[in-house]
Amino acid sequence: MAFCSSAPFFYCSLIGAYQRTASSKSSPRRCLLLPIRCTVKTPPPPRRSADYQPSSWSDEYIQSLRTDTKVEEDNAKRMGKLTEDVKQLIYMKKGIEVQLQLIDHLQQLGVAYHFKEDTKDALWTIYGSMEEMSMLLKDNLHATALMFRLLREHGFAVSEGVFNRFMDEKGNLKASFRHQTEGLVSLYEASHLAKEGEHVLEEANNFTTKQLKSLMEGSLEPHLREHVTHALELPLNWRMPRLQSRWFIEECQREANINPVLLELAKLDFNKVQSIQQRELREVSRWWSNLGLAQRLPFSRDRLMENYFWTVGWAFEPQFARIREAQTKANCLITTIDDVYDVYGTIDELELFTDAVDRWDVNTIDKLPEYMKICFLALFNSTNDTAYNVMKEKGLDIIPHLKKAWADLCKAYMVEARWYHQGYTPNLKEYLENALVSISGPLILNLAYCTSDDLTQEALDDFQSCPEIARWASMVFRLCDDLGTSTDELERGDVSKSIQCYMHETGVSEDAARGHIRGLIKGNWRAINGNRSFTWPFEENLKMMAMNIARMAQCIYQYGDGYGKPDGVIEDRIRSLLIEPIIM
Repeated sequence: MAFCSSAPFFYCSLIGAYQRTASSKSSPRRCLLLPIRCTVKTPPPPRRSADYQPSSWSDEYIQSLRTDTKVEEDNAKRMGKLTEDVKQLIYMKKGIEVQLQLIDHLQQLGVAYHFKEDTKDALWTIYGSMEEMSMLLKDNLHATALMFRLLREHGFAVSEGVFNRFMDEKGNLKASFRHQTEGLVSLYEASHLAKEGEHVLEEANNFTTKQLKSLMEGSLEPHLREHVTHALELPLNWRMPRLQSRWFIEECQREANINPVLLELAKLDFNKVQSIQQRELREVSRWWSNLGLAQRLPFSRDRLMENYFWTVGWAFEPQFARIREAQTKANCLITTIDDVYDVYGTIDELELFTDAVDRWDVNTIDKLPEYMKICFLALFNSTNDTAYNVMKEKGLDIIPHLKKAWADLCKAYMVEARWYHQGYTPNLKEYLENALVSISGPLILNLAYCTSDDLTQEALDDFQSCPEIARWASMVFRLCDDLGTSTDELERGDVSKSIQCYMHETGVSEDAARGHIRGLIKGNWRAINGNRSFTWPFEENLKMMAMNIARMAQCIYQYGDGYGKPDGVIEDRIRSLLIEPIIM
């Protein structure tokens, strides 16, 4: 509040023209201007606006997504029969290349989760006789690369030395293999499973990339051209698994060169999983609509559908329903709070909000402005509700872990807000150390850890807030986000991102900086690949989710800001996974 005190005697137009006093009856009436102390509201501080586009998906539309119950029941019966047939295929005696191809098809078709133990048994058998298998495959580059990739994907410690026999004395691929398109694609895909320091695979990656691009300039058969184009666009190890399944199913339908039992099972399963996810989507959309944050805080991004889409990329299998629900709600809140820090809040307000989240106490919110009170209560109630459900089902208290993760996120946001308001550009190392938290990867994995069906008291006691694989996955997330969004964010006035930090630190061009960031993404993927082994299912699920966080970042930001401006490619991808069933 401010006081009107610019002159000793004056009219105050805000609360009245003047005040009169009258003398006694015998005195002539006169008007005396008295000093008046009045209050004027200080105008609110200017607020930035990101001018985000509204959601493309209304709650009304999402609630209309329904499937025929009778058809679902009939399909479930058919799937039971097909599943048994596929199990018999897995254990049927066959050559090594045919066995590898079957396992690969199950994975790419998106149905391998039905046969987890069966495929693991088959891979253990292959791994246990590697020397014999290598002799059988001899000069078969395609099958050798496929074997290497499948074993690495499942955490087996297979050496890059299996490729030595395909290399010449200079370490290059022998000339006799340079025009084997199928083998080159397989080696290209295998090379993206490289760990740090594996020079054979690094050279294989460089060579196959150049050679496949060269072959694209020639006259490849149409189906080979499609597969090469797809691989060069993004390697299999970096792709969102469910989108890959949709693409692979449709490719198999066109080529008609796959076991029809596998294809029918994959189509039925895809539609069944889509139906399950539509039911989940209706529930979380109802929650988001009732919460009302999008209406009360119109400056923030309203992205319920996209937030659910993220979770399908992280863990699509039906058994992870609780994780998807909790993660979707958290994603909506992360987005809203991010926009409070990046777009709307003043520095003083942000300090108060950060303190309130750190204290995790509703009694501290009296000092917050109204919009922040609503935001804090939505966060507080939703998080405690998730924790209550875990306590009710498992008797485990996850609140200390979740509130720390949220506090850490807000503190990281606060660091970036101070940088912005101070006009400070950090060096790249300083930026990334804070950014791996502010991108929300540690919070996402904390929540996945705490809401897993496999969570035990022992696992909770061993809890690590940010294991190494979470750091590497978060770094890929952050760097992909920066490559896709930094231009738009700088235009609306935001803190410098990794590209600008590196340019400021080294003086290089933007193109050179972007090349450096892409190199960092590859380096973090090598670190992830080196940490794929696991000893128990809980660890396996968390590591897979960490990898999928990195994959989803590359999916969303592949062609720009697919989250801030989710039209075109991302809208099509959402429709293909969550809206449109596969035609049987």
